[in-house]
Amino acid sequence: MSLVELKEVSKVYKVGDVSFKALDQVNLSIEEGKFVVILGPSGAGKSTLLNLLGGLDSPSSGNIIVDHKDISTLSNNELAEYRASKVGFVFQFYNLIPTLTVEENVALVKEITKNALDPKEILAKVGLKDHLKKFPVELSGGEQQRVSIARAVSKNPKILLCDEPTGALDSNTGVLVLKLLLDLTREYGKTIIIVTHNQNIAKMADVVVRVKNGKIKDIKNQTHPLSLEEVDW
Repeated sequence: MSLVELKEVSKVYKVGDVSFKALDQVNLSIEEGKFVVILGPSGAGKSTLLNLLGGLDSPSSGNIIVDHKDISTLSNNELAEYRASKVGFVFQFYNLIPTLTVEENVALVKEITKNALDPKEILAKVGLKDHLKKFPVELSGGEQQRVSIARAVSKNPKILLCDEPTGALDSNTGVLVLKLLLDLTREYGKTIIIVTHNQNIAKMADVVVRVKNGKIKDIKNQTHPLSLEEVDW
């Protein structure tokens, strides 16, 4: 059963008299509980697609249906509620609040969603139970990304959207963070959508979507995706 469905979705940006079509009549269906990787070169439309799914932007035309609701018709207030209740975000840069502790950064989600998971429980699962009172500046890049992941998962969202989540990390730390991300989403039954240029991450996906020039060029369902250990990093 589809959790996400895009129907003839286009996004056009205008700068003065010039129009740029970032997405061009995209059709895509994503089932619940799947690990989906969106691949493509810079400027292909990957991040635009992720922003539309996350309710951070609205399509110029077409429909985006998430959990039986057409989010392309929502008001700004309704989109804010959608982002709070349905979507978790993990970005390349961690967006932590420097004046709050690790625990406080994750506990913030309790203020925006009713079904938040316990922050201490999730931080323990990401290996940070001994760092609750530390501030972001006291953590490594990998540890800060783990806090970001814990915060996203603590929202208890239907969908976890990740934009190059390992892009700012060294390869070894990136693999560890990716494993954590996959383990958590599998454990809690989340749908995870990752935008990346990393072909190795795509090898582990249930579905690989290739985007080029604002169009979907290929959708590949992988019945036997590789495990993290099987990928040659």
